[in-house]
Amino acid sequence: MSSDTLAKIPATPGTPEPVDLPRIVPRRRYGQWAAAVAVLALFGLAADSVVRNKAFQWGVVADYFTSDSILRGLWLTLWLTAVVMVLGFALGTLLAAFRLSANPVLRAVSWGYVWLFRSIPILVQLLLWFNIGALYPQVLGVRTVDLLPPVAVAVVGLTLHEAAFAAEVVRAGILSVERGQVEAAQALGLSRARRWWRIVLPQAMRSIVPPAGNMLIGTLKGTSIVSVIAVNDLLFSAQLVYHRTYQVIPLLMVATLWYAAVTSLLGLGQSYVEKYYARGTERAR
Repeated sequence: MSSDTLAKIPATPGTPEPVDLPRIVPRRRYGQWAAAVAVLALFGLAADSVVRNKAFQWGVVADYFTSDSILRGLWLTLWLTAVVMVLGFALGTLLAAFRLSANPVLRAVSWGYVWLFRSIPILVQLLLWFNIGALYPQVLGVRTVDLLPPVAVAVVGLTLHEAAFAAEVVRAGILSVERGQVEAAQALGLSRARRWWRIVLPQAMRSIVPPAGNMLIGTLKGTSIVSVIAVNDLLFSAQLVYHRTYQVIPLLMVATLWYAAVTSLLGLGQSYVEKYYARGTERAR
């Protein structure tokens, strides 16, 4: 039925005379269209300048993108990210349990740990651990330098830093579960372990997964800071090459493209995990 037909409905016997109805005209959003065109134009100009700028040396980028040294650095970056996330969240979960405990000593220890490691910049923490031998030259008769090589220093420093933030993420997720859910599980006679595994954690994960995913991506990018203590990660591998070839920009672009590719894959995985734990809620739709 056309709009003209709808605008004037014929009368039937016993009904009032037809009335002319106003036509509904969509609102014209000229400002939004103009802004979209301007943004696209600026994006096109920026992309064109990047592609046509010979200083980027895209041929060199392609040559080194899958070179052995770069791939070894990428592998160490991925390994370091995985280890730090697992250990950081394990320690962070323990700290969150301390913070939620009825024991005031455990609560104070957890609060103090989170306050301390969130207050000190990660670079300062890494440098302190790297120079720990100045404070403790030997531990159990072994030189500290032998106990903590650069990779171990990176794992320890990043894990302790990560645990402070993971503790708050886990604590917030647990607190997001309604108290009535736990009380209902208690009324059903479920054990404490079963209550946590079947009731609390599945609901807490809805609040834990999004910030945890952001922390994972942040940790991946944050591992680049270990290059200052000569850990042969992705960035340090690129630096070793351009210190030899003086092709600074192309090698930095190689590292940038690898970081962008991996973070994109992690973001995609995060979205799937979020949908999985959001089943049955409005967020899953």
